[in-house]
Amino acid sequence: MGLGSVLGTGIFVSIGLAAEVAGSAVMAALGIAAGVAALNGLSSAQLAALHPVSGGTYEYAHHHLPAALARLAGWMFLFAKTASAATAALGLAGYLAAGVGAEPSAGARSGLAVAVVLAVTGLVAGGIERSSRVNAAIVAVTLAALLGFAGAGAARLLGEGSPHFVPWLPADGARGVLHGAALLFVAYTGYGRVATLGEEVRDPARSIPRAIVWTVVASLAVYAAVATVAVGAVGPQALAQATRARGAPLEAAAQALGMGGVARLLAAGAVTAMLGVLLNLVLGLSRVALAMARRGDLPRALAAVDPRRSSPRRAVLLIGAAIAALAGVGSVRATWSFSAFTVLVYYAITNLTALRLAPVQRRFPAWVPAGGLAGCLGLALWIEREFWWTGLGLAVAGLALPAAARALRRGR
Repeated sequence: MGLGSVLGTGIFVSIGLAAEVAGSAVMAALGIAAGVAALNGLSSAQLAALHPVSGGTYEYAHHHLPAALARLAGWMFLFAKTASAATAALGLAGYLAAGVGAEPSAGARSGLAVAVVLAVTGLVAGGIERSSRVNAAIVAVTLAALLGFAGAGAARLLGEGSPHFVPWLPADGARGVLHGAALLFVAYTGYGRVATLGEEVRDPARSIPRAIVWTVVASLAVYAAVATVAVGAVGPQALAQATRARGAPLEAAAQALGMGGVARLLAAGAVTAMLGVLLNLVLGLSRVALAMARRGDLPRALAAVDPRRSSPRRAVLLIGAAIAALAGVGSVRATWSFSAFTVLVYYAITNLTALRLAPVQRRFPAWVPAGGLAGCLGLALWIEREFWWTGLGLAVAGLALPAAARALRRGR
């Protein structure tokens, strides 16, 4: 389940975005992001074990932090994952077009991404769930595609060598590496899905932390192998250009290595992986919106659940519309950078919540959430300022929404 939630948009799209700022040192950025992700995952795991409810940090923080911080966590989650879902839709459209040999315009790619979002939203609104068997099939196809690319590409590069690893550091040195780590952090955050499974596994106190750590370790190994081959094939700037133009950097790397068959396999793996990510995000986001509506932080009409399908259809439709609107913007760089900043703030609140646990409630030492908190805030500093102001401005508007609604009702 962890691999199915992690191996998606990050590996197929954000590698190119991170390579633009981190250069050939994108592998170092991957390691930094993985370390912060592991700490955050353990903080999430102990909170999920203590509070086995839907809603994630939004619900956990209500038990340990001021209500305003809990609401901020809810909004940041909605913003982060909505932007991540939009990136998945745009990446899916890019790889789908590459797989059939098409070169769509930016507008056509955005239109295809919006159509995919609307189709997935319709499925989720109808009550569809992502089963473990579907997840296993998606992981199998995705891993086959990525390992095929890494294996074939490594054999080619070992035989021919590559000039693209020099210089290793980007022009701005460590600043670029840390910026890349901030962008790549989002690629690991699917481990949060593992943390919510405490009621569905035997011995969750032992199984959940181990699953999170091994998910991050296995994902790092796959990411590092794929990134090394991709950078060696075309270089970091060509990866960045392929990401901006089509949202399909790995397909460009495979074509540069003369691996047309592998490129088609990659396209298939990307489409299945990002469809799975999109389905998972619409499911998860709608449930957080449902939890926020029940507490009055979103309009209470969104708390309605269809009794026949057991689906919060209004919340699902709202989330689908928001994702489609962002996908319509058409910029992978903008949606992913916005997602990176907001998700780092979200997990900072997760770690702060875990720090507030009483000693008898902790499953891990206090340095775990302290390190996660410092890592999240430290990486957030390297995201472009325009995404700071956009995220924080939207959060302030969201925090003011319940008070404005109450004032409106009193006025009536």
